[in-house]
Amino acid sequence: MSLSTQDALVYLMVIAATSDAAVSDRELRAIEALVGRSPVFDGFDRSRLGEVAAEAIDLLKDSSDLDRVLGMILGAIPARLHDTAYALAVEIATVDIRLVQEELRLLEMIRDKLALDGLISAAIEASARARLRHA
Repeated sequence: MSLSTQDALVYLMVIAATSDAAVSDRELRAIEALVGRSPVFDGFDRSRLGEVAAEAIDLLKDSSDLDRVLGMILGAIPARLHDTAYALAVEIATVDIRLVQEELRLLEMIRDKLALDGLISAAIEASARARLRHA
């Protein structure tokens, strides 16, 4: 299965949303919003978003090896977009404000597979917390 970069980024966001076993409406709206406003999705046919998200969910259902699935998805994302991919995953995982252990573990797996610098990943995480903080 060959994934486009944009499809792989959507898959990654869907996996981040499903990591706590429940996809919230907030997470779905956040994915739609990110696809609509992020320059990395320029040219992406937004009418395909539901189809691509369903493919990601099917891929997860059909595989018992999350590590392999992540490897396939992240393998379709060029190195110059690794920080972008991580930022998108963090954005979706943090939408519900409280991160559960499964979400933290998934983000750790993504960080490790992307071999992101610790300072870069910490900055991405701090930025997401700051944007989503309530008064």
